[in-house]
Amino acid sequence: MRPRLPARVLATLLLSSLPVPAASGSVLAAAAEGDGDGGGERPARPPNVLLVLADDLGAGDPRVSNPASRIETPSIDRIAREGMRFVDAHSSSAVCSPTRYALLTGRYAWRTRMKQGVLWGDDGLLIEPSRPTVADVLRARGYRTACIGKWHLGLGAAEKITEVPADGFDAGAHTVGFDESLLLPATLDIPPYMYVRDGVPEALPTEWTEGSARRWDGGGGFWRAGPMAPGFDFVDCQLRFGREAVRFVEARAEAPDEPWFLYFPLTAPHTPWVPAERFVGASEAGWYGDLVAEIDWVVGTLLEALERTGQADDTIVIFTSDNGSHWRSRDVRRYGHDANLGWRGMKADIHEGGHRVPFYVRWPGRVAAGAKSDALVGLNDLFATLAEIAGAEVPAGAAEDSVSFLDALRGGRGARVDLVNHSYDGMFALRSGRWKMIEGLGSGGFTMPARRAAAPGEPEGQLYDLLEDPAEQRNVWGEHERRVAAMRERLAALRGG
Repeated sequence: MRPRLPARVLATLLLSSLPVPAASGSVLAAAAEGDGDGGGERPARPPNVLLVLADDLGAGDPRVSNPASRIETPSIDRIAREGMRFVDAHSSSAVCSPTRYALLTGRYAWRTRMKQGVLWGDDGLLIEPSRPTVADVLRARGYRTACIGKWHLGLGAAEKITEVPADGFDAGAHTVGFDESLLLPATLDIPPYMYVRDGVPEALPTEWTEGSARRWDGGGGFWRAGPMAPGFDFVDCQLRFGREAVRFVEARAEAPDEPWFLYFPLTAPHTPWVPAERFVGASEAGWYGDLVAEIDWVVGTLLEALERTGQADDTIVIFTSDNGSHWRSRDVRRYGHDANLGWRGMKADIHEGGHRVPFYVRWPGRVAAGAKSDALVGLNDLFATLAEIAGAEVPAGAAEDSVSFLDALRGGRGARVDLVNHSYDGMFALRSGRWKMIEGLGSGGFTMPARRAAAPGEPEGQLYDLLEDPAEQRNVWGEHERRVAAMRERLAALRGG
């Protein structure tokens, strides 16, 4: 019998107060109360959870959110049309690793050693040994948990890995709450290129691959030179993860009394832009668009597996992305496709294009089909929300930056009042209602200039009224001194707390 929480988390609990409920009751208990079935008891069999996290997919890529999209995305669109579409959803960072940390821990990554940038293939695990993850909490509730796809949170207990251990890593997804895992260590353009199953390399990276330039520079799709396992295939990586995910869903149908949580972080449309041959030409947005079409097909296979195995009605499906798209203004002009839906900037930037993400939730019988919510949501809120839905207990002091959006799923306004944004190079912003305050000038990311000093008489930061100026074109910092001061004080409190 599995313990309610692993030893690394129990040790932390001994130094804190007793676990407290994620919320007073759960959504299923509330539903039961509405049916005259008693109400406050924890549900006996909470729903399955399929969480799909695309890599660098923009808010304007799915056609359901952007009718002018040059990419057909019927499977992704279906999730939104059969569930709720959130139009004010944000990744916790404008780049990969910190968003993944926040999603799994309910905690902003800038509270860790990671103050900017992303992890590399030889970095150790970013998640602290004693920190509970959403997988820990759901597993303690009786869930079977799995992670299949791009990890990018480091492997191994040391900060740097000197060599890949043949007998397995001593830290990774297998030590932070996942019963089973099949991982790509980092991004598909960062070595080592290999698969790690339940912490053990399937094959050691004994070969070497030369790097490739980006498509827009005439290259093969972009990946860095480095060690690679024999037979590793960039083109098949995403499809292989799709096959593994389908197998997991099929296997879980054999244990209908045990709920499951599948965290499925895709490798695309992040570089390398190397869609499988069957998808080349599937879009009108070049290699990038073809890769998005491939994502949609993989998602479709999972939806079909849920239906075929009779699990669709018992499964929450969540589709989102880890940040905005790396899609430049020249790409918009060339293809007539606006991957970031008109928001300023792109991946890595502090502006909205860096962290506005597609966010769709399908929950049959609980979330109205075709619903839309303008509630403010961050991916760090998935921890608190899933724990509340499952009726799970969250250890005291865990997930301190996570706010449940269950109220929004029920059609309410949501509970979050402000949200911290963070860029690639560590620039901070605070979103509060219609207002967004940025500490500094520039993008903080890939759009130039990343940082710049204020000219004489110019404000030292940026303030935008997103209701009147959603494109962040008019900096009104100097016109709202009291608001700026209050927002800076609030941001300082959040960072300090």
